[in-house]
Amino acid sequence: MHRMCALLTVLFAASWVAASPASLTVDCGAGQSLNATLAKINKSAPATVTVKGTCTEFVQVDGFSDLTLNGVPGAALQQPASNPQSNSYVLSIHGSHSIVVSGLAVNSLSTIYSGIGIGGGSNDVRLENVTTDGSWGVVVYEASQVWLVNVTVNITSGFGAISAFDKSDVHIVNGLIERPADSNFYAGIFASSGHVTMQGTVIRDMQQGISIGASGSVDLVYFDSSVAAHDVIINNPAGTNIDGVVVSDGSSLNVSSVKLRIAHAGQSYGSDSAAVFVTDGSTMNVGPNLIVSGSQGQGVIVANNSHAALAGSSITGGAHGGLVVVNLSTAGVTASSPLTVISGNAVDLFCDSKSQIAGGANIANATSVQCTNLLSGDYEALP
Repeated sequence: MHRMCALLTVLFAASWVAASPASLTVDCGAGQSLNATLAKINKSAPATVTVKGTCTEFVQVDGFSDLTLNGVPGAALQQPASNPQSNSYVLSIHGSHSIVVSGLAVNSLSTIYSGIGIGGGSNDVRLENVTTDGSWGVVVYEASQVWLVNVTVNITSGFGAISAFDKSDVHIVNGLIERPADSNFYAGIFASSGHVTMQGTVIRDMQQGISIGASGSVDLVYFDSSVAAHDVIINNPAGTNIDGVVVSDGSSLNVSSVKLRIAHAGQSYGSDSAAVFVTDGSTMNVGPNLIVSGSQGQGVIVANNSHAALAGSSITGGAHGGLVVVNLSTAGVTASSPLTVISGNAVDLFCDSKSQIAGGANIANATSVQCTNLLSGDYEALP
């Protein structure tokens, strides 16, 4: 009996030690390697690694569970000058679960695809207080699930600052997306077949603030009430923006409990340069939280068999059209308090002969109207 109790005690102690989180420190400034440290860790056991200094290496987090990488102030991952293994990311998280990366700066060069890549069905991945500088930014692919909290992306090459591909799901809280004054073409958020939920984010001077395609979707929802800031702001102080939001190829934009503020979007030539451009069988569903002001292009243009639903929105002060509906498309403005305000634009309401705007009675202050298919109510007369 005593021998059995002793054996059980030993087994319990061994299991407790195995389950206890490992805690390690890697000082890259002293010549240590983060990859070498990760290679010593049991991938299936909880572990925390504190990172000091600048780690000039391609870091691979592959097949880990319950891993935390904490950077002390000034800690960074830097892309090496050479890339003999043709790595696509400076920090790659692949096939992993319950990963936290915090306090790190990730610096990439134009010679690589992106600074951070999260794929292989990774889930419960959280990047917090992380900054990226260089190519693309954060790429989420292969049906992965990621939270980005207080993440700053300064994109200097590539296309999308934060991208969601392959049915991936990305939650963004209090982000900042910027770009330098160069001639490249960038999108702040690129949701191509992926889904992005966002609050409290500023997107500045991108050619496309948000680009949604390939049946992707972006939802603006106040889902994290632990932080006060929740407006999403797309602005254009440098005058480089072409479209605040592009919704194309059967995709959707849904503005719910977060305000989407788009200021001075688009270019003076008009056309389909706009604060919001909905096209190619796509949809936009916004309530009172879409606020478009001072567009240099169109305010909202709905084109090519697409539909927009508005209720209590505001589209004001544009240099071209306020609400423009063309090419077999429709827009519906439902009753709300206050009413949807579309005013002070060069043309407040415009539709071509094959398109329709319904709910004209729910639109306030529209004084310039060029739309023969403008219905006062929601429908034609019903039987």
